[in-house]
Amino acid sequence: MLVVTVVVALGLGRFSVPLPHVIEVLASRMLPDGVISGHGVTDTERTVVELIRLPRVLLAVLVGGGLGSSGAALQATFRNPLVSPDIIGVSAGASLGGALALLLGLDSLFLVGGAFAFGLAALGLLFVLTLGRTGAPMLMVVLGGVVIGSFFSALVGLVQYFADPYTTLPAIVFWLLGSLATATFTKVGVAVVPIVVGSIVLLLLRWRLNVLSLGDEEASSLGLRPNPLRWVVLVSCALVIAGAVAVSGVVGWVGLVIPHLARMWVGPDHRVLLPISFLLGAIYLVIIDTVARTASAGEIPLGVLTALIGAPVFFLLLRRNRDRIWDRA
Repeated sequence: MLVVTVVVALGLGRFSVPLPHVIEVLASRMLPDGVISGHGVTDTERTVVELIRLPRVLLAVLVGGGLGSSGAALQATFRNPLVSPDIIGVSAGASLGGALALLLGLDSLFLVGGAFAFGLAALGLLFVLTLGRTGAPMLMVVLGGVVIGSFFSALVGLVQYFADPYTTLPAIVFWLLGSLATATFTKVGVAVVPIVVGSIVLLLLRWRLNVLSLGDEEASSLGLRPNPLRWVVLVSCALVIAGAVAVSGVVGWVGLVIPHLARMWVGPDHRVLLPISFLLGAIYLVIIDTVARTASAGEIPLGVLTALIGAPVFFLLLRRNRDRIWDRA
């Protein structure tokens, strides 16, 4: 499904490219010279597919898949189906880094680096805030994440207040709403490291998440150390979220809705749930991004579309499956 979605998305847009030509362009790059002639593909079609749409679709795959799998991991860690990647404050921290880069007029490299650095800084503050706390560690993490997220959101508002309302402010607002319009292979290279590394760590811990979701006492009796394991999961999710926000801005609802869809499909076993969440998140964001760039003459922010679609879908899921969507876990 993901491969078909990617190929179709590469052909759709203001300049339409036939699907056979898209396949020829991709095959000519993956196969040895001479196997695929590609004589029926024009230079314009090749440029549109390779240089304009391919990096954007790859970023959508990475961001959507990373947010989907991290959302599923966080829901298991907190044992709460309403937890999303925004809960630990990393998204707000990354938003501040990107907004500061835009306010100072820095290039895209500093924007990506600033968003990533401030996202990890938010996680560091969360660790310092909850260090040495006893009693209800998950409650402390949630409250700490809310406080840190609110603090960084306030700083983002301060940055917007000082921004030029005719030039800088629109750029900051559009970036905060989420977009892949400026996707390049450089950004793909920047995003692939934290998202892939964080996702691989989560996949390696997927059976431990099954045990962790049973509760601390059960996990301890089975030989796991719950608190260190939670922090490994949180750091991995923070890498994924910071890498995603750094290249796409804030894209909400993906990490909340996609794990529920995957859980309804394959059940609560995280050995299957995490990879399915990654694939479903990738498919979902590729489709949303294709709609964002083709539905109108202008670019529709991703965050707007994911909220418009995600909120009603999540409401329907809760209404139809409120008795079994999480009880099966």
